[in-house]
Amino acid sequence: MRYRTLSNGSTSFEVSTLCLGTMWFGTRTDETTARAILDRYVEAGGTFLDTANNYNAWVGSHGRDSEDVIGRWLADRGTRDQVRIATKVGAAKKDPKLPLQNVEPTNFQGLGARTVVREVATSLRHLGIDHLDVCYGHVDDHATPLAETVGAFGKLQAEGLVGISGISNVALHRLVEAREEADRQGVAPYGLVQQQRTYPYPRPDVGRHSWASAEMLDYARQVTADGRAPLAVAAYSPLMQGALVRDDRPLWDSFDHPTTHERLRVLREVADELGATPNQVVLAWLLGGEVPVIPVVGASSVEQLDELLGAADLDLDPELRARLDAV
Repeated sequence: MRYRTLSNGSTSFEVSTLCLGTMWFGTRTDETTARAILDRYVEAGGTFLDTANNYNAWVGSHGRDSEDVIGRWLADRGTRDQVRIATKVGAAKKDPKLPLQNVEPTNFQGLGARTVVREVATSLRHLGIDHLDVCYGHVDDHATPLAETVGAFGKLQAEGLVGISGISNVALHRLVEAREEADRQGVAPYGLVQQQRTYPYPRPDVGRHSWASAEMLDYARQVTADGRAPLAVAAYSPLMQGALVRDDRPLWDSFDHPTTHERLRVLREVADELGATPNQVVLAWLLGGEVPVIPVVGASSVEQLDELLGAADLDLDPELRARLDAV
């Protein structure tokens, strides 16, 4: 396993370069299996766990199943000091009686200051810990003044309840504005942004704000190079829930286009030459880019996890990376 440093300019700590996503823990992945995956991840040197306060309300659960499984595992194993824990707030149900969905009406709680403070406190109770290493705003909230959200996260960081704050599913201009607002308030800015990113690219869509675009990666590179508060980029769904390698998992609509099919063909060629799996090559491509990305990987079995862990130390030589990038 390899490691990198996360920082918001005032708080810094190391995490493993592969982050373990735990979205289905306690629902589709039963607790016994989830604990085995967590044990194996830590045994392999993994240190970065990712969850949220609404996993998995959309499949009929109460929404904190994943946090609860992690909390019980931490208590039983005594592993709190070995891992860094990230959760997300803002996209849980505002009205418990209404459905949770990604299209309007979303029924998201939003990122008002009272909501952020309350949800962080509730996540701490479910996880059984006294602070969050990372807390993301799960979705951007245009209905709440940006200054209010930034101030709430800044206060939680100053109080030690959150180590580094972050934002997910956000437009680049809003990310820039939020970090500038933190400077105006004199509080720690977002040190992480979590967006979707994988080897194929989606079709251009003016309404898509969840993709880690080349511009966003360049912004993260530039602020760090300039000596400003660093910004790291994490990538959710880097393997598209199996759709890159499984015929029974169709490509998502926005990714099902000729360039994707050609990229997948070249991906498989490169994987065969390396004696690796296509999934491993995708993760290595993300990890070894000009702006290294932290993949958030999910596994439903220890065997699946072992495959993904094989990417942690896989390096792509310049010729292979050039072939992958050229498509």
